Amino acid sequence: MKLLKTIAAGIIALVAVFGMAGCAPEEINPQDYAAVIDVRTPEEWSSGHLAGAIRIGIADSDFAAQLETLDKGADYYIYCRSGNRAGQAIDFMESIGFTGELVNGGSVANASAQLGLEVVTD
Repeated sequence: MKLLKTIAAGIIALVAVFGMAGCAPEEINPQDYAAVIDVRTPEEWSSGHLAGAIRIGIADSDFAAQLETLDKGADYYIYCRSGNRAGQAIDFMESIGFTGELVNGGSVANASAQLGLEVVTD
C-alpha cells in the first residue's frame, strides 16, 4: 500500500511539473503567417494592437467581404480580447473555405508574447 501511494505521488508530481510547463505561451514566428489579424472593434484596436497586425473586425458589416480579399489557402494568426471572437472568426473562415492553418492567438497580451510583437497604438 505504501508503494502504491509513493507511485501515485510521483505520477501527480510529474503531471504537475509537465502540466505547468504547458502554461507558458509557445513562441511563434509571425512571418510564418500571411497576416496577423485583430478581429476586435476599432475602439479596442485604438487602445493597443500588435505591431504589423491588420484589423478585420468580426462585428464589422463588411467582415465577410474583407475576408474574401485574403488568400484562403494561406495561414493566419487571429487574436482578439480573450480568444472568443478569434475562435468565432476561425469557425466562420473555415465555413467559407479557408484551408490554411488558422491559429487562435487568444488575447492581445498572449498573442504579443507568442509572436514577440509589441503592442502599439496609432
